[in-house]
Amino acid sequence: MDSFNALAVVFILQVVALAFVYNTKHSSPYVRAYSIHDQPETLVFDDTQGLGREFEGIGAISGGGATSKLLVNYPEKQRNEILDYLFKPNFGASLQIFKVEIGGDMQSTDGTEASHMHNQWDENYSRGYEWWLLQEAKKRNPNIKLYCLPWGFPGWIGQGTTNPFVNPKQTADYVVRWISAAKTQYNLTMDFVGIWNERMYSIPYIKTLRKMLDDRGFHKTLIIAADKKWEIATDISKDEDLASAVHAIGCHYPGTYSSAPAKKTGKPLWASEDYSTFNNEVGGGCWARILNQNYVNGEMTSTISWNLIGSYYPQLPFFRDGLMTATQPWSGHYVVNTPIWMTAHTTQFVPIGWQYLAQGYGVGKLPKGGSYVSLSNPSFDQLTIVIETMTHNHSKCIRPNLPYYTVQPQTVKLKLQGSFIKIEKMNVWYSKLGLDGSTQQMFIKKQDLFFQNNEAELKLGLDEVITLTTVDSGRKGSHPDPPVAQPFPQVVADNFSGYVEHQEPNYLAPQIGSLEVQEINGERVARQTVLERPVYWCKAEKAEKTISIIGNHSWTDMNVSVSFSIPSVNGTTGVFVATRVDRGGCDSLHAKGIFFYVFPQDDQFIVSGDLARTHIMTKGKIRLESGKHTISLEVSEGKAVGQVDQTQLFSVAVAGSSTNGWGAIGTDTFGYADFDDFLFKGPQALKFRTLW
Repeated sequence: MDSFNALAVVFILQVVALAFVYNTKHSSPYVRAYSIHDQPETLVFDDTQGLGREFEGIGAISGGGATSKLLVNYPEKQRNEILDYLFKPNFGASLQIFKVEIGGDMQSTDGTEASHMHNQWDENYSRGYEWWLLQEAKKRNPNIKLYCLPWGFPGWIGQGTTNPFVNPKQTADYVVRWISAAKTQYNLTMDFVGIWNERMYSIPYIKTLRKMLDDRGFHKTLIIAADKKWEIATDISKDEDLASAVHAIGCHYPGTYSSAPAKKTGKPLWASEDYSTFNNEVGGGCWARILNQNYVNGEMTSTISWNLIGSYYPQLPFFRDGLMTATQPWSGHYVVNTPIWMTAHTTQFVPIGWQYLAQGYGVGKLPKGGSYVSLSNPSFDQLTIVIETMTHNHSKCIRPNLPYYTVQPQTVKLKLQGSFIKIEKMNVWYSKLGLDGSTQQMFIKKQDLFFQNNEAELKLGLDEVITLTTVDSGRKGSHPDPPVAQPFPQVVADNFSGYVEHQEPNYLAPQIGSLEVQEINGERVARQTVLERPVYWCKAEKAEKTISIIGNHSWTDMNVSVSFSIPSVNGTTGVFVATRVDRGGCDSLHAKGIFFYVFPQDDQFIVSGDLARTHIMTKGKIRLESGKHTISLEVSEGKAVGQVDQTQLFSVAVAGSSTNGWGAIGTDTFGYADFDDFLFKGPQALKFRTLW
């Protein structure tokens, strides 16, 4: 080799070496080598080609079924940690919208939530736990948007019907009173209000509600309608007054697609309830996919999860359909599930008010499956890109059906144009479900992605979420590991003396009716407060009975004991204790178990194999004077034994009855009943009763 050629070879090797060093320092770790036959496709990010819609936030729902029932009972330390993961900015999910149920004394999926007006002559804003949760969310994030919606209404609103809009002014007054109390009593401003969850809407009512909000000073409380599908879009397009009253069209479970009439209205489009999926890794994949594709496919600018947190008894409907799980207040154990970090990929880097880029210029489908969205701030000096590659089987939501599609590993070239040409590098946040046998990674800060000549290459695998952003404030927050899980306590005793008045008792989860601690004749009791059938949301409210459950659904043997008294005015006809209750939620009316009813006015007791009393196991006579009495039911060693005031009334074999379930107390009809000195014992407590 002559000297010239030798120098040329040395020069080429030096250039290659320098290029290798530069790329090692400045390129993405996701860049892969590709052949001339595998050139990456280019994704352009450019604000000069027009812009998309304004981003209005990602949120979650507490309520729509007493879904936060157990959370309020947690020890303060763990409770605060959970709330941080949900609401604290730049920590966990960093939620931007918090939606709550306006309680209506009726079953709304996993339980009931108390109304602020059980009756037309009654008004109280200390009931339930939503006020507390709203305050905690606002304390952590003063900028969070608050949203309220009724799932049902107390019976007096319907005036003997199942239609809450018989008198639009009365119903609007009922709702606006709640909104007003939020402001005057808790300094909480409701940013949004809905109509009636997943049920009929009334145009006269919507207009009346808008006028009443304005007349009472709530001009900034905007209406989202109508929380079912996209039907109201047709009415909005024909009615200017209705269009003026409604801020956004809210649809439930849209499957990432909106309707042409809805888009044509020009209104913001919301997935005002979505997800509703078991929060394992597949649930995380569902949530990641729809957070992107609700906009890519349907131009929806807000997505709200049902529900906030799975904090209700296992075996109730839709168990663990929350962003995280907290079902053990007795131990303090909770789980931070994958949807928390899927949420963070957007919420920690995209404030409300940013704008989506245009389809094809920052928003779209990836060449080999998956999707991407891009958003920028009003001055266009910040940019966030969220990419997801969720595969079909690892991102199915509970509803609707997901048509089959494929995703392949791919490399894409990112090209920045317009206002973004000055961006030299972006932060990289990465998650991978790990369902293909690889290691799961959740919300990990990776090496920065550098751009050369406004371009960078990115390698994408399967079931990944990648956020590229100029925003530097992202953080994966953490708390020490929570206490280990423990089984439900073997003994729960409660005389209700330690409660703030009007709160709901711990652990007792109303499925029909509403329990509330009240001071009656100088003594704190748990009163069943519903006097008439509510304007119900689901079939459970067709019952006239009430029931509240407690315990471990897998238990077979247990003892339930409670003192009761029935007021002479508006009192129920009878009370019961129950064991082995097999179901709750909207199917509570058909619950089976062992139910021990006492009817003081009729001087009789009945033992039934179901709540509806269609399967009578035994019955008999009993005479009770007015006042307080104690009723107990124990199931053990294959038999059920019932007592009143420590006098045994029956002992029956329970072979063929429900084999396991919750304990419960309740009433035979709507009407007042006062409960006290509640005692619940599990199988180990019965087995070793001398130790308890």
